[in-house]
Amino acid sequence: MLLALTAVLAAPVPLLVFGGSASAGPGRALALPAADPTSPPPAPHHQAAPAAAMEPAAPTLPRDGWTATASDHETARGDHSPTRVLDADPNTMWHSKWTPTATPLPHNITIDMNKTVVVSALVYQPRATGINGRIGEYAIHLSADGAAWGAAVATGTLADDNTVKTLSFAPQGARYIRLTATTEAGSRGPWTSAAEINLLGDPGTTASVVDLPRDGWTATASDHETVKGDHSPTRALDADPDTMWHSKWTPTATPLPHNITIDMKAARPVSALSYEPRRTGINGRIGAYTVTTSTNGTTFSTRVASGTWKDDDTVKGATFTRTVTARYVRLTATTEAGGRGPWSSAAEIRISGPANPAAHGMWGKVTGFPLVPVATAVLPNNTMLAWSAYGTDRFGGSNGYTQTAIMDLATGRVTQRRVDNTGHDMFCPGTAVLKDGRVLVTGGSNAKRASIYDPATDAWTSTADMNIARGYQAMTLLSTGDAFVLGGSWSGGNGGKGGEVWSSANGTWRTLSGVPVTTTMTADPRGPYRADNHQWLHATSNGRVLHLGPSKQINWISTSGNGSITAAGTRADSPDAMNGNAVAYDIGKLLTLGGATAYENVKATRRAYTVDLNGGRPVSARTGDLAYARAFANSVVMPDGKVAVFGGQSYAVPFSDATSAMTPEIWDPATGRFTRMAAMAVPRNYHSVANLLPDGRIFSGGGGLCGTCATNHPDGAIFTPPYLLNADGTEKTRPQITGGVPASAANGTKLTITTDTAVTSFALVRASAATHSTDNDQRRVPLTIRETSTGTYEVTVPADPGVALPGTYFLFALNAQGVPSKAKMLNLG
Repeated sequence: MLLALTAVLAAPVPLLVFGGSASAGPGRALALPAADPTSPPPAPHHQAAPAAAMEPAAPTLPRDGWTATASDHETARGDHSPTRVLDADPNTMWHSKWTPTATPLPHNITIDMNKTVVVSALVYQPRATGINGRIGEYAIHLSADGAAWGAAVATGTLADDNTVKTLSFAPQGARYIRLTATTEAGSRGPWTSAAEINLLGDPGTTASVVDLPRDGWTATASDHETVKGDHSPTRALDADPDTMWHSKWTPTATPLPHNITIDMKAARPVSALSYEPRRTGINGRIGAYTVTTSTNGTTFSTRVASGTWKDDDTVKGATFTRTVTARYVRLTATTEAGGRGPWSSAAEIRISGPANPAAHGMWGKVTGFPLVPVATAVLPNNTMLAWSAYGTDRFGGSNGYTQTAIMDLATGRVTQRRVDNTGHDMFCPGTAVLKDGRVLVTGGSNAKRASIYDPATDAWTSTADMNIARGYQAMTLLSTGDAFVLGGSWSGGNGGKGGEVWSSANGTWRTLSGVPVTTTMTADPRGPYRADNHQWLHATSNGRVLHLGPSKQINWISTSGNGSITAAGTRADSPDAMNGNAVAYDIGKLLTLGGATAYENVKATRRAYTVDLNGGRPVSARTGDLAYARAFANSVVMPDGKVAVFGGQSYAVPFSDATSAMTPEIWDPATGRFTRMAAMAVPRNYHSVANLLPDGRIFSGGGGLCGTCATNHPDGAIFTPPYLLNADGTEKTRPQITGGVPASAANGTKLTITTDTAVTSFALVRASAATHSTDNDQRRVPLTIRETSTGTYEVTVPADPGVALPGTYFLFALNAQGVPSKAKMLNLG
């Protein structure tokens, strides 16, 4: 490292030998970060990502006829005009003006594609030589005419390195795209540069839409097969993916193109079409396609979508360049995906329209992070901690440091820091939020290490190493304020990952010889390496823990003395559900959902179950099914007791975005049903997270961490649930908590709380930490209340710390319409 750093300091930094003073000119760096930013990151040490992960789901758009303009550029010291980002030469660059005086930040560059196309990401390649001008904080705007830009579709912060960055946003039609740099990544000066800029097109997933109900719809086609079966166009609307529309092939195939037209029986706004290929066989998968619309079934528009779908069996999509009002939607196939013959087929066709915010919620802009947020924790100071591994986009080995970031939830600004002082690569750890709001992180790549982050001081410190080396283990805080850990054979050797407890009093670990891991494991074919991962733990009274999955077996665990484990039945008829979720939505009541019978390469499930502990023994029952099968999803309990579910795959494959569920769902305990929400812009699968925020919204982000693969998602977005929104997307009037909430309180305390308007309930929701689809510390605790006068309420905190665990809570007030206040923070214990 010393030799590398010396070489960087001695070598000329810029592409050319620039003039200017050492303190201000772009020819020299003002400072270097802790790690050499010019060196490429080391290769990942993990298993190979699938081939599908190496290419983006969205195509790279051809740049023929594109032009570029910029707010300013350098001319005196070379041609650094904006056209350099389109010349296919990474050794040239656009650079902001620095001679004779640097133009101050911000700087922007605008790409004119000279036609309207669907665009979903900007790919930014930093300059090839030198480090100055790398973009730090950025914003992306889109425009149809180059004059009206509207709100940013993405903002964020980029890592200070020379890797190519993909800046995602919700797919939509645009002609112009503008990238604005507001800071330089290393804060070395007022410069901005870019070697190349590319744009990605339609990924086949449209954000903020919902599938339209198909009741009463009919379908016609240019032709269809009748001799060898009923392959009429109505088969594409029958909700049975084992049937299909197929073009005529007997006795002679009708040549391409073929089309199928959906009649929705009434004109309505439409934004996207989804296409599910046939389940059996491969012939007739649609390759090149166009979509047109009509109000009368006779006159069809110019195409609203076009492209080429891949030759595989995954569900495909077509994002319209604009939302249109139409009664008829026509899909025309011009090629067969594999070039095998003149055929076309479709198992199911669905059409989507704009979501109603009051019914389906609403997504905010995509926020870029300088790392893939694989783990997150919401902190008492209205910030969110995130971290990846030793690398911002990869993991592997035991490197002794971790890339972290802090998101300011008030401003959305993200800052980055590398943590070296604890000697701990915290990838794939166990996490627990302690009773004082600090975050305990254990194991992972450095399998015995344990570290603590203190939001009050913004400092990381070490605590004692665990007795057992672990990675992918489960943790939870106990009612005693100590922390319990179990499992974790991904790191530190296979098997033998029994329980141990961390003492909040002295920071040491105590092994529980009476709590072996064996009875809590799934039947994964890869044995302990996968079978003891990501367990679902729910802390209860007297230091006890209910282990309720992902194995089908449920167990009671005592952490007193040497500990003990006792079988408590099975989760009704549920099979093993690895990489599923468990969420405590009420006192002694949990929802479990999704997952799969093995860690990877198997189908996920749509099943969901409730587990009720209030009768003295766990009682499990199947509740309504998810609309989408999900493994690697994340679930979050909301103040009203409903549970929101984000992301996941129907076929579990780490690092892959294939078979992604792009539509969130919300489960209602009153009905046992899941309701589909507005679709999200970016897939969230393996290595993704979700967290409830203090304002009642939900952060969903991450996914990937596989080096140079295209399925890295160093970003996130905030979802606003329907309970906060009117139909036009404006926010409902919220109740406000105006007084009576102390900074801390003991269990059993009665609080006198005032509000500005009448409310009907209060709920505590614990601030928590998420990683690898697991968040064992989150729980919702509804409170008993008594109105003592208008706008004044006596609220009782449960006396049992097994009900209201020690720690930091969001206290919400909800009115009769279920609209929550912004939370007040309260520390219990």
